Amino acid sequence: MRGNKGFTLAAMALGILLGTTALTTSPAAADEAGFKVKSAGDFLVRLRGLYAVPRDHASVSAGGGVEVSNDFVPEADFSYFLTDNLALELIAGTTRHKVSWTPAGVDLGKVSLLPPTLTLQYHFMPKERLSPYVGAGLNYTFFYNEDAPGGGINSVDYKNHIGYALQAGVDYAIAGNWSVNLDVKKIFLRTDVSVNGGAVTAKADLDPWLIGVGIGYRF
Repeated sequence: MRGNKGFTLAAMALGILLGTTALTTSPAAADEAGFKVKSAGDFLVRLRGLYAVPRDHASVSAGGGVEVSNDFVPEADFSYFLTDNLALELIAGTTRHKVSWTPAGVDLGKVSLLPPTLTLQYHFMPKERLSPYVGAGLNYTFFYNEDAPGGGINSVDYKNHIGYALQAGVDYAIAGNWSVNLDVKKIFLRTDVSVNGGAVTAKADLDPWLIGVGIGYRF
């Protein structure tokens, strides 16, 4: 159900993105309007509020599945424009999630995720005030600070894993070097989970939606 909620939220965000594409400004009017267009060599820093919505799908050796809570966190990302249209983006942020074993509702404690993700983006209309983009890339997720709940659950270990990412977003220039941003990512992420040293194991497909809104400054 959480995965469906993430898909719905992402679809709504993309609907807003696509619905605003009519609000463009001609390249010739950029200087008069007082905003900086995207150009090769630019370095863009953004700060976003990020909502992470995991998929909650797993195959557990003892039967059942897992449920992973959503999280809302701050996130920073850094982009470098190779050309006017092509950019590399690296995101940095960490989330923390509560995990339970379903359908029994057994508490498996909490775990933190650090998911650095590098994407190659194509920016449409880089000389316009409103510039959508799409991207694809790789993700490597570190699982750390596992907090076993006790009461028979003494250890829960997660295997770090590499995955890939798809992305869509839009930048809207406000004034000067400042812009606002809406971004949606889908991270394809799997991890192997071991409870109590392997007494119970699971293969979990987390595949989170990452929905971010924030502000950017271009150097």
